[in-house]
Amino acid sequence: MQRAGALACFSGLLVLASAAAADFRLTSPEFDDGGMLAEHHVFAGFGCSGDNRSPALEWSDPPEGTASFALLVHDPDAPIASGWWHWVLIDIPAEARALPANAGAPDAGLAPEGSREIVTDFGVPGWGGPCPPEGRDPHRYNFTLVALDTERLDIAEGASTALVAFLVEGAKLGEARLTGLYQR
Repeated sequence: MQRAGALACFSGLLVLASAAAADFRLTSPEFDDGGMLAEHHVFAGFGCSGDNRSPALEWSDPPEGTASFALLVHDPDAPIASGWWHWVLIDIPAEARALPANAGAPDAGLAPEGSREIVTDFGVPGWGGPCPPEGRDPHRYNFTLVALDTERLDIAEGASTALVAFLVEGAKLGEARLTGLYQR
């Protein structure tokens, strides 16, 4: 009987933890989940002529115990097996609840103090906007904000995005996702 009670208690805690994680939300004042990204977000190069400005992001209700956040922006529809990493920002302080527009420009000084941008598939750190091949279905740009149980990830300069994603997964308390679309 004690075992059944303990299992019921544990199950209840899992439901509460799942509900708390479900409250963790990522939004943008610039696009709706599943909505199109604007031309000013688009990459400036590879035949695209956007302004390469990262969108403003806001979040709420992170899981209890969050010590920092990591933002991973990935296009799973890119014409290569691993998809394409557009922005990786780690060590975002736990108190942060937003990133202003253009925070992904390394020289703009708009990212939260102490955060670090990782080299993306564009070969440089910072936001690299959408620029999918012409004439294809819209690509999905998954903005995933991960709540972490550590203040800083032990990641050396020049680390691959695959290594970052692996270490983020190991420190994850919860995640919130927002998807933007773009087609040309």
